[in-house]
Amino acid sequence: MRTATISRKTKETDINLTLNLDGTGRSTIETGIGFFDHMLTAFSFHSGIDLDVTCKGDLEVDDHHTVEDVGLALAACILEALGDKKGINRYGTSYIPMDETLVRVVVDFCGRGAFVYKASLERDKLGTLETQNVQEFFKSISNEAKMNLHMEVLYGDNDHHKVEALFKAFGRSVRDAIEIEGDRLPSTKGVL
Repeated sequence: MRTATISRKTKETDINLTLNLDGTGRSTIETGIGFFDHMLTAFSFHSGIDLDVTCKGDLEVDDHHTVEDVGLALAACILEALGDKKGINRYGTSYIPMDETLVRVVVDFCGRGAFVYKASLERDKLGTLETQNVQEFFKSISNEAKMNLHMEVLYGDNDHHKVEALFKAFGRSVRDAIEIEGDRLPSTKGVL
């Protein structure tokens, strides 16, 4: 089974995260940031990845460290669970509508971090999640998981819809990219 667990403790956060890439989308999420928990739950469901996350962060400061460090831990586990990546699709693309909003997310588990994010958010916060930290979360994942991650809100008005559609589209794209389709490494170079 493609599973991984990480315990990551710093002066700012204490994280325990376990995932199963071949799960059913079951999750237990406790970060202390309600909207972020909701988004991680949506990612887990739409990716089919079983995900258990607990994080005690310095929320008395703000939510930045919690959001960024959970992204780093999640990415490290995804990368570990993928192993040599033999047989995976490698690429995933998803368009997700949410009411008036449409987003596109494209991923490539190529072994190189590259991140493009085009999303204009008007609100400072969604619940207690600072909207600027949505970008930081996905940037952390792209860098740590060594993946190309392109995200764009094509159009929309409601920031809740935009962010939720981004998380769902990310989940769907990852699901397609990590699916086993054969037994060869999906690279003409012979390495990812």
